[in-house]
Amino acid sequence: MNTSRAVNIEDLRRAARRRLPRAVFDYIDGGADREHTLAHNCRAYDDIIFRPRCAVAVPNYEMRTTVLGTEIAMPIILAPVGSSRMFYPRGEEVAANVAGSVGTIYTLSTLSGCLLEDVKKATTGPAWYQLYLIGGHDVARATIERARLAGYSALVVTIDTPVAGMRERDLRNGMKELVTRNPWKMLPFVMQFAVKPQWLAGFFSDGGMMKFPNVVLPGEGPMLYADVGTALEASVVTWADLKWIRHAWQGPIVVKGVHIGDDARRAIDAGANAIVVSNHGGRQLDDVHATIRALPEVVAAARGQVEVLLDGGIRRGGDVAKALCLGARAVLIGRAYAYGLGAAGEAGVRRAVEILRADLLRTIKLLGCPSTSALDRSYVEVPAEWEARVK
Repeated sequence: MNTSRAVNIEDLRRAARRRLPRAVFDYIDGGADREHTLAHNCRAYDDIIFRPRCAVAVPNYEMRTTVLGTEIAMPIILAPVGSSRMFYPRGEEVAANVAGSVGTIYTLSTLSGCLLEDVKKATTGPAWYQLYLIGGHDVARATIERARLAGYSALVVTIDTPVAGMRERDLRNGMKELVTRNPWKMLPFVMQFAVKPQWLAGFFSDGGMMKFPNVVLPGEGPMLYADVGTALEASVVTWADLKWIRHAWQGPIVVKGVHIGDDARRAIDAGANAIVVSNHGGRQLDDVHATIRALPEVVAAARGQVEVLLDGGIRRGGDVAKALCLGARAVLIGRAYAYGLGAAGEAGVRRAVEILRADLLRTIKLLGCPSTSALDRSYVEVPAEWEARVK
């Protein structure tokens, strides 16, 4: 793909759909159950109206900010996206490299196809490690220590996965059967891969990876893709777990998956340094509020004690600006760069970030705002029924 022709994230999405097998594209694109939350995460931004200041002379515009004391070039962080190596060879390393080159943070998922040490070496910038307790406390402690030694600067603890969400597209596409590598079970689904020879060649040249090398089970080695569902159900994170995680890590901890103010307070009481308002991209519990709708409640509950971040539904720089206006320190993008990765590897990820960065800069200029850090509630108007959450 000639990524310069991609004008917006939707163009990258269409390109990824053309290049990837249906099962792989739907893994990126799909959500849980009826996908109401998946859709609402994006649509909810439409309900927020900008209030620009016109005839304002601003000599310089600034997008730099700090998150957990680390300066980044823009308030956009690459979120953890599991199985990125399935989208493009060495996918996590590719995305991390781009993040570092543009001056922002890359967040690596536990469910990565690349070694965490290799991913950290691939970026010149800061990196965070996202933690699931898959394999039990001892396995998690060993992984935390590996992340510390590799130079990861923050630990992201995801709290919204007591079970995997009901992702109907994955079931229809035979993802469970495919990862078992049982030829007879795979047979009805192989054609969707056979018609994508470019992807198939890349996949097998990269080793046909079907393991998660950062989850090393005692006596078994790296966990297989086929075992993820069962492993997640056996690795529920509780507030009590934050105590031993805090002792094991000691650096900044980000709690990801907060929907409501009460959980924001509990995260702070448990020692979180930052919170991510997240519904897992609409991939877990369906029919919850869009994250931008939930953001003001969480910001109010945080009372400025910790930094509040947001992910979910970010497709344009204007979406980023609206989140910042409602109190987010920065946003995390997942699908936006995953579409780019699936479409064209490094060039696609770079183009996704470039699109959002240019959109955001243009937005603050049109708002008459000198910097992303200066964005606040006065630049937006929200629906009347949101007011209770904004105050």
